Amino acid sequence: MSLPALGPRGEGWVAIQVVLFVGIALSALVGRGWPAALEVPALLIGVTLMVLGAALVLAASAHLGSTAWTALPKPRGGAQLSRRGLYAHARHPMYGGVILVAAGWNVIFASVVGAVLTVALVLFFELKSRREETLLAERSPDYGAYRDRTRRRFLPWLY
Repeated sequence: MSLPALGPRGEGWVAIQVVLFVGIALSALVGRGWPAALEVPALLIGVTLMVLGAALVLAASAHLGSTAWTALPKPRGGAQLSRRGLYAHARHPMYGGVILVAAGWNVIFASVVGAVLTVALVLFFELKSRREETLLAERSPDYGAYRDRTRRRFLPWLY
């Protein structure tokens, strides 16, 4: 299955991503809320997921550095394929971190709308990462071997 480019470097993919992020953020306005007995546990679980997700995003982006990091699916010119650190355990750990942040947000606000949008975000990242991997394979002949060796897509050791 060939996924659309959505722009010269994939700008349309980023636009869709931003729309999903804004929708998830705004979903707090329509959250149902938790019964009083579950508010504190939900807050603790949600904040924990958000902190873990943010740490994953920061660690992965620091590993890539400013020469390779881009929100666009098309890799930057001259960027090298990362295979160490978190990238030895998951091919797209930043996406995994964003998913954890979104999930934590929805646990805190008990938003059905947010949960649906977070599932849409996961499916979107599945597609975006496949588009990105097609471009990486075209650019880096050893990407296929890396993909085969690094079985997890988003979350090291999990998914």
